[in-house]
Order: sequence, then C-alpha cells, then structure tokens
Amino acid sequence: MDLTILDNFLAQVWFAILALFLFLYVMLDGFDLGVGILSLTASSEERRGILMTSLSNVWDANETWLVLMGGALFGAFPLAYSTILNALYIPILTMVFGFIFRAVAFEFREHSESKVFWNSAFGVGSFLAALGQGFSLGAVLEGIHVDKAGHFIGSTWDFLSPQSVVVALTLIQGYVLIGSTYLILKTEGELQKTHYRTAKIATVTTLLGAIAITISTPIFFDYTRERLFDAPWIYIFATIPLLGVLLIWQLWKSIDRQKEVAPFVWTILIFLLTFIGLALVVFPFIIPTQITIYDAAATPTSLVFMLVFIGVLIPIMLFYNIYQYVVFRGKVTSSYYGES
Repeated sequence: MDLTILDNFLAQVWFAILALFLFLYVMLDGFDLGVGILSLTASSEERRGILMTSLSNVWDANETWLVLMGGALFGAFPLAYSTILNALYIPILTMVFGFIFRAVAFEFREHSESKVFWNSAFGVGSFLAALGQGFSLGAVLEGIHVDKAGHFIGSTWDFLSPQSVVVALTLIQGYVLIGSTYLILKTEGELQKTHYRTAKIATVTTLLGAIAITISTPIFFDYTRERLFDAPWIYIFATIPLLGVLLIWQLWKSIDRQKEVAPFVWTILIFLLTFIGLALVVFPFIIPTQITIYDAAATPTSLVFMLVFIGVLIPIMLFYNIYQYVVFRGKVTSSYYGES
C-alpha cells in the first residue's frame, strides 16, 4: 500500500475513533450533566436526593470517555490538541471547574447536615461544565484563527460569538432533554410525571436551538454553505433534517404516551443523527477550515501503536459501562431515604 494512502487511512480511522469517544461521552455524561442541572429545580430535598442517587454508581465512569478522548486527541492529532487548548482556555477551564464543583459537592453533600450549599454547587457545577463544552464546540465549529503552521493567533475571547452562544444554549437544552428521559427511566410517581413535563419542554427548546443552528450556519460560514448545497452532499444533508423531524415526532409521541424506555432511546438516536451530520459537515477538517486531519495527524508509527492499545481498551471500557448499567438498573425510590 502507498504510504500516503496509509497515512490518510490512519488519520481517517482516528477521526472516526475520536467521533465515537465524543458521542459516547455526550450520550453518557450528557444525561449525567442534565440530571445535575435539573437538580436545581427539584422542589424538595427528598426529590433532589433521588436525582443524585440515580447517578451515584455511574457518574464517575461516564466522564472516563472525555479523559480518553483528550488523550487520544493529544496522541493522534497533537497539532489540533495544542491549538484547541490555546484557543479555548476559558471554556475549557470553565468545564474543569464545573467538574470539580460537582465532584466535591457529590461527596460532601452526603456527609453534610446542611445540604443547601452542596446542592447548589452540584447543580451549578453541572451547568458550568455543560456551558464550557457548548462554547468549546461552538468555537471549533466556527473556526479558530491560526497561522500557516497551524498555531493559534487569535485572542482569548474569540470563542465568544452569537453562534457559539446559540450552540452552548442548545447543548445545555439537549443535556436537560437526555437527563429528563433518563429520570423517566429511573423514577416513578409524581417525580416521573415532573420529568415527562421537563422532557417536553426540553424537546421544544432543543428543537428551536437546532433550527437556529441549521439556518444560521450556512448563512454565516462559507465552507458549510459550499458543502451543504453541492451535489451529491445536498441530497445527503436534505435527509438529515427529515430524519430529525421524524425522530423528534417519535420522541414527542413516546413522552405523550408516558412510555418509560422509548423516550431515552429516541433521544439517543437524535444525538446520534446530530453527530453524523456534524461529522459530515466538518470532515476532513479537525479545526474548520484551517487544519485537516491529515495536517494534524501524528506519525503513522504512533497512530498504529495507539490503535493497538485502543483496540484492547475500548472493549474493556464498553464491557465495564454495560455491566455497570445492568447491575444498577431499576428505579430509585423514596424508600432509599427511609420512607414508604
């Protein structure tokens, strides 16, 4: 095989692996962060306790995928890693501080007589982590200013723009949506009915945000407009909104009929469709429209070595996640707090 073909193939494989890690993280830690944000609206300490208990055995493992994605980005695309970190100090630090707040609050709340402060820290930390991720995603999609060598040459506040604000708010609503559908699975009674309502509200707000992003992106960004309206891409991208409408309709019906499993499944499919659409728009750029995956890729030797390591690690982590959710399946009820 020609070395250039091999280099390009390895870069494409690692692009797909990073996309997989990102999707698994958003799917798993997404409902985790969504539940944390929803805890701010809980009407009683008992309800807030049930929400946090629903996460107690899974939340730390969910974040493992983000750590793995960061390590994979550093090893497979070191140029992109350094450029993104330089450009996004503020949103990334916001995300990290959010993780610290919620992790400390989760542990300290259990041993505190007055839980008000730690409850707020957990909810606010979840919101800050989601906000930082939203601004990071929006800034990368909008494009980062780099020189010919691919090094960041913009300013600290470049990440802040109307487009990135819309992306950040939409991502938060998406997390609230998947968090609500997760709580439908894990709760019962009045608390479950509450989250049927929050799921409906989040469906509408997420849809509005998605429509705003879909309309504004080709208007403000030339590279997406050229990709979206050129054959044969126009036919591919035309099907994605149609499938999205179908999935949202099915999600709404399942919520309206008060199904328990279906809303969560439909939400995951909506997230998956969104990721496929984003990947198709961005590819082959890892930082639109400046750095491609081929420009940023590490040496073939490094990529092959990492591929062997990751090939062993991914099945282990997937098995661990699946086993964890199987063991801790079922409802979380008020009996946990000594009530009938």
